[in-house]
Amino acid sequence: MGMKQSILTRYRVMAYITAVWLLVFTVAIVMKYGFDTGDTMVISQIHGVLFIVYVVFAFDLGSKAKWPFGKLLWVLAAGCIPVASFFVEPKITKEVQPLITRDETAPVEA
Repeated sequence: MGMKQSILTRYRVMAYITAVWLLVFTVAIVMKYGFDTGDTMVISQIHGVLFIVYVVFAFDLGSKAKWPFGKLLWVLAAGCIPVASFFVEPKITKEVQPLITRDETAPVEA
């Protein structure tokens, strides 16, 4: 099965959504423990669910791009480090885009 644009797109969307929620979660933790205000329960649960979806989409992208296991772990770790996804996602997109172009222009076999 070839690489499709939709596989990259859903990874990219989840990378940014997960990154934003991780930043929100980080701010909530700082507010809770640094200033004794607020709660992190709902924010942490939302980020947890979004991270699981991110992991599934990143794993799907990595398996289709035939990444080595170490690279896949690096991409997955980006979803755990605040702002890391904002730097990792553009690099991954630049790397994977030629695979999509090549597969979309390949002749269809019957």
